[in-house]
Amino acid sequence: MASPVTLDNPLFARIWTFMSSRETEWLRDRRRENLQGLSGRVLEVGAGTGSNFAFYPDTVTEVVAIEPESQLRQVAIEVAAGAPVPVTVLASTVEALDAAQPFDAIVCSLVLCSVNEPEEVLRGLFALLKPGGQLRYFEHVASAGARGGLQRLADATIWPRLFGNCHTHRDTERMITDAGFVVQASRRGHQFPAWAPLPVSEFALGSAARPA
Repeated sequence: MASPVTLDNPLFARIWTFMSSRETEWLRDRRRENLQGLSGRVLEVGAGTGSNFAFYPDTVTEVVAIEPESQLRQVAIEVAAGAPVPVTVLASTVEALDAAQPFDAIVCSLVLCSVNEPEEVLRGLFALLKPGGQLRYFEHVASAGARGGLQRLADATIWPRLFGNCHTHRDTERMITDAGFVVQASRRGHQFPAWAPLPVSEFALGSAARPA
């Protein structure tokens, strides 16, 4: 069975469009940091409203940005027109892409939490990347202790329904290495103060390579 190229979620689209139009400077700095030093042909997975587009360096020759949600994709298409590098926005999922023309780099920003089968998606990304190419990721990840318990509760209740299938308690970096990538650089941090009872506080930002 062919994988779908659209996965519409009108409620999440409205929420995310509102949130992305009010991103903090901290979040914009993390997006910029995630894209720093990229070059060549880049695949961006789950482009949302195109929040990354303004931060691609001029060493990037082309961005192919996939977004399966139609309302978000329409906003991304409009944002792409003003990007500093050529950006093509497609209605697609990772599973539906053809690996015949592999990419120099792949970018994931706050998206691996929301895919149904993250292990399968990461194996697909591995196949879409040139040997020696980089996966750049900025993702909120599973926490330990009390926050981890909060994440598991959120994932089992209303959080995925409100936020486009977002699952907060995923060991994303382990899944990245299990898919065959080699992590080259990684750091952890918190988007919000340690006392804030929010399940999406802890993040991982890093780069991983497909071995040459």
